[in-house]
Parts: sequence; C-alpha cells; structure tokens
Amino acid sequence: MGTEIDLLVNYPRSKRNVKERGQSKTEEDRRIARQFGKEFFDGDRKYGYGGFNYHPRFWQPVIPTFREFYKLTNKSSILDVGCGKGFMLYDFTQVIPDVKISGIDVSSYAIEHAMESVKPFVQVADARKLPFPDKSFDLVIAINTVHNLERKDLIIALKEIQRVTKKHSFISVDAYRNDEEKESMFDWNLTAKTIMHVDEWKQFFKEVGYTGDYFWFIP
Repeated sequence: MGTEIDLLVNYPRSKRNVKERGQSKTEEDRRIARQFGKEFFDGDRKYGYGGFNYHPRFWQPVIPTFREFYKLTNKSSILDVGCGKGFMLYDFTQVIPDVKISGIDVSSYAIEHAMESVKPFVQVADARKLPFPDKSFDLVIAINTVHNLERKDLIIALKEIQRVTKKHSFISVDAYRNDEEKESMFDWNLTAKTIMHVDEWKQFFKEVGYTGDYFWFIP
C-alpha cells in the first residue's frame, strides 16, 4: 500500500454549512446529481457545484505539491480520472509546460464543456474500463471520483488505475475518523456511494491490492 498524504493541502477551503445541506438535501437531489449532467456542474447549488468555472486560485497552488512529490517534469505523463472540465489538467500544463496530459470523465456534459486547450486530451470514459494500454502513465490521479461507485465497481476502478500507471497514483475519497465526522460526511454527501472510516479504507486498499497513495475528503 502507498502513502497516506494530503497532496491537496494547498487547495483553498471554503466554509461549508454542512448541517444546513444535510437538512435540505433530498433523494431526488442525489438522483439528479448522480447523472453528472448540466444540473450537477452548472445548475442549482443543491444539485452540485452551482456553476463549475475555471479559476487559477484552486489548482495552481496544488500542482507544485504534486510536481515535487512525484518529481514530475515536462517528460511526465498524467491521467486525471474524473477530470470534469479539465481545470486541473490545464493548470498542470501551466505549471509544467509540455507535460503530457490525458483525462476521462463519465460526464459527456463535462467533456463537451471542457476548456478548449485541453479538449484534444480528454474523453468520455468509465473509470471501470480505462481506454488506455497497460502502464501508460507516470501518474494517475482520481480526486473525489472513485467513491461515486458501488463497492464492487470501485474494486474494478482501482485495479484499472493500477493497470494503466507505470509509476504512481493518487486518489482522494470521502471518509471519516469519528462519529462526528461520519455525521457531517453523510450530511454533506451528494454523489458518493462508498463512504468508509479511514481504517476501513486502508483495509480495503490492502484487500484490493491498491498500492498507490491516498488521502481523505472530510467536510
């Protein structure tokens, strides 16, 4: 198993009203959000982002952390699983010029509305069947993505990540460390189908044979 490390430590944190979201959220909201269409990205806030737009303040502070930890250069190749509109991939190209990027997302809406400069490098695809040969990338990233799968499908996705990387991988998943965080996590969650205690996740990684790095999203 890899390293538990917060590579998103420099991602700006917004103040969240978790309790209010938990009280107002419905199963219909979740159903709409899990379609990962226009409503999730650019619709009402109750369905997701409430407007998913690029701003350099989000990912540009994060990319140097990845670059330094994984010793990334302009010769490195990176895959973003669940790339959305390609914002993180774009910032990789800004911080590491000529780096080779690829991205997949299950959302055709996200790919259709991806940033123009990354459109040639992203495609609609499923994390359970990555459309790449074995050992294609130096680094595979999946941030707040694979937990949207049921446990049995999550196993397949992690094995796919293992298959297409030749060096490193990093994932972040919804998790909790105590009862208070568990309550907040379920109040906040909109799309995740697999949420576990951090110790359960570690055991799960061990059982599945996931050897990449990882960290937690805890609201």
